[in-house]
Amino acid sequence: MNSRGKLGEIEAAKFLRKKRYKILDVNYTTRFGEIDIIASNKKYICFIEVKQRSNDSIAQPKEFVNHAKQKKIIASSQIYLMNNKTNLQPRFDVIEIITENNKTKLVKHLENAFQLV
Repeated sequence: MNSRGKLGEIEAAKFLRKKRYKILDVNYTTRFGEIDIIASNKKYICFIEVKQRSNDSIAQPKEFVNHAKQKKIIASSQIYLMNNKTNLQPRFDVIEIITENNKTKLVKHLENAFQLV
C-alpha cells in the first residue's frame, strides 16, 4: 500500500472514532484479500473499504469498489466472522476521502454500500 492510501485509512479511522465506532481491526488480510477497517457500533459490525481520490479524479472513489472487490471483501469478512463470533449484524461500508492539494477536503461514510449477493 502506498503512503497516501495509509493516510486515507488513518483519516477514516479518526472519522469513525468521532462517530463512536470501535475499531476492531485494520488491514485484515486473508487469502481472498484485505479489509481496510473492521469497526463496530451498537448494532453493526462494519467491513469498510477506504477509497481516497483527489477532487479532480475522473470518478467518485466508491466507483473503484467494483463487483470483484466486493466479492473479496465479502469472502474475507466471512472468514473474520468465523474466527470472531459476534451478535452484531454485518454491514459493508465504503468511506470516500476526497483530497485537494494533498489535504483532506471531504470524508463521506457510505453505510451499507453493498450487500451479499
